[in-house]
Amino acid sequence: MNVNLGIWGKLTRAIVCLLLLAAVMGVAVWYLPLIRQNEAMRKEILELRQQIHKEQDTVRQLKGSLDALRDPRTVERLARERLGYAKPGETVIRFGPPATNGPPARP
Repeated sequence: MNVNLGIWGKLTRAIVCLLLLAAVMGVAVWYLPLIRQNEAMRKEILELRQQIHKEQDTVRQLKGSLDALRDPRTVERLARERLGYAKPGETVIRFGPPATNGPPARP
Protein backbone atom coordinates (compact mmCIF):
# COMPACT_ATOMS: atom_id res chain seq x y z
CA MET A 1 0.00 0.00 0.00
CA ASN A 2 1.58 3.23 -1.23
CA VAL A 3 0.40 6.44 0.27
CA ASN A 4 1.09 9.51 -1.79
CA LEU A 5 2.47 12.15 0.55
CA GLY A 6 3.11 14.58 -2.24
CA ILE A 7 6.09 16.81 -1.77
CA TRP A 8 6.81 15.53 1.76
CA GLY A 9 7.92 12.14 0.49
CA LYS A 10 10.34 13.71 -1.95
CA LEU A 11 11.66 16.07 0.70
CA THR A 12 12.13 13.18 3.12
CA ARG A 13 14.15 11.23 0.53
CA ALA A 14 16.21 14.32 -0.28
CA ILE A 15 16.96 14.94 3.40
CA VAL A 16 17.95 11.31 3.95
CA CYS A 17 20.28 11.48 0.93
CA LEU A 18 21.78 14.74 2.17
CA LEU A 19 22.29 13.28 5.66
CA LEU A 20 24.05 10.23 4.19
CA LEU A 21 26.21 12.51 2.04
CA ALA A 22 27.01 14.66 5.09
CA ALA A 23 27.94 11.53 7.07
CA VAL A 24 30.27 10.33 4.30
CA MET A 25 31.83 13.80 4.09
CA GLY A 26 32.22 13.91 7.88
CA VAL A 27 34.04 10.58 7.88
CA ALA A 28 36.27 11.75 5.00
CA VAL A 29 37.13 14.99 6.82
CA TRP A 30 37.73 13.04 10.02
CA TYR A 31 40.19 10.62 8.38
CA LEU A 32 41.89 13.02 5.94
CA PRO A 33 44.64 14.08 8.42
CA LEU A 34 45.33 10.41 9.18
CA ILE A 35 45.59 9.63 5.48
CA ARG A 36 48.04 12.51 4.95
CA GLN A 37 50.08 11.46 7.98
CA ASN A 38 50.18 7.89 6.65
CA GLU A 39 51.36 9.14 3.26
CA ALA A 40 54.10 11.27 4.87
CA MET A 41 55.27 8.31 6.96
CA ARG A 42 55.40 6.04 3.92
CA LYS A 43 57.52 8.65 2.13
CA GLU A 44 59.84 8.87 5.13
CA ILE A 45 60.13 5.08 5.24
CA LEU A 46 61.11 5.05 1.57
CA GLU A 47 63.77 7.73 2.16
CA LEU A 48 65.12 5.85 5.19
CA ARG A 49 65.32 2.61 3.21
CA GLN A 50 67.29 4.39 0.50
CA GLN A 51 69.62 5.80 3.14
CA ILE A 52 70.03 2.32 4.64
CA HIS A 53 71.03 0.91 1.24
CA LYS A 54 73.52 3.74 0.77
CA GLU A 55 75.04 3.13 4.20
CA GLN A 56 75.22 -0.61 3.53
CA ASP A 57 77.19 0.11 0.35
CA THR A 58 79.55 2.32 2.36
CA VAL A 59 79.98 -0.44 4.95
CA ARG A 60 80.82 -2.95 2.20
CA GLN A 61 83.42 -0.61 0.74
CA LEU A 62 84.98 0.06 4.15
CA LYS A 63 85.07 -3.65 4.97
CA GLY A 64 86.82 -4.29 1.66
CA SER A 65 89.38 -1.59 2.47
CA LEU A 66 89.88 -3.00 5.94
CA ASP A 67 90.37 -6.51 4.60
CA ALA A 68 92.89 -5.19 2.07
CA LEU A 69 94.83 -3.42 4.82
CA ARG A 70 95.24 -6.71 6.67
CA ASP A 71 97.49 -7.87 3.83
CA PRO A 72 101.11 -6.73 4.46
CA ARG A 73 101.74 -6.33 0.72
CA THR A 74 98.94 -3.78 0.47
CA VAL A 75 100.29 -1.82 3.44
CA GLU A 76 103.76 -1.85 1.87
CA ARG A 77 102.39 -0.65 -1.49
CA LEU A 78 100.44 2.18 0.15
CA ALA A 79 103.48 3.24 2.18
CA ARG A 80 105.57 3.35 -0.99
CA GLU A 81 102.96 5.30 -2.99
CA ARG A 82 101.67 7.78 -0.47
CA LEU A 83 104.62 8.28 1.85
CA GLY A 84 107.45 7.77 -0.61
CA TYR A 85 109.08 5.01 1.44
CA ALA A 86 111.60 2.70 -0.16
CA LYS A 87 113.48 -0.42 0.86
CA PRO A 88 117.16 -0.03 1.74
CA GLY A 89 119.24 0.12 -1.43
CA GLU A 90 116.33 1.15 -3.70
CA THR A 91 116.30 4.35 -5.70
CA VAL A 92 113.03 6.30 -5.86
CA ILE A 93 112.35 8.31 -9.01
CA ARG A 94 109.40 10.71 -9.00
CA PHE A 95 107.88 12.31 -12.04
CA GLY A 96 106.17 15.66 -11.58
CA PRO A 97 103.37 17.06 -13.70
CA PRO A 98 104.52 18.96 -16.79
CA ALA A 99 104.66 22.75 -16.52
CA THR A 100 101.96 24.15 -18.80
CA ASN A 101 101.89 27.82 -17.76
CA GLY A 102 105.48 28.69 -18.63
CA PRO A 103 106.70 30.45 -21.77
CA PRO A 104 107.29 28.27 -24.84
CA ALA A 105 110.77 26.79 -25.15
CA ARG A 106 113.06 28.39 -27.78
CA PRO A 107 115.46 26.25 -29.84
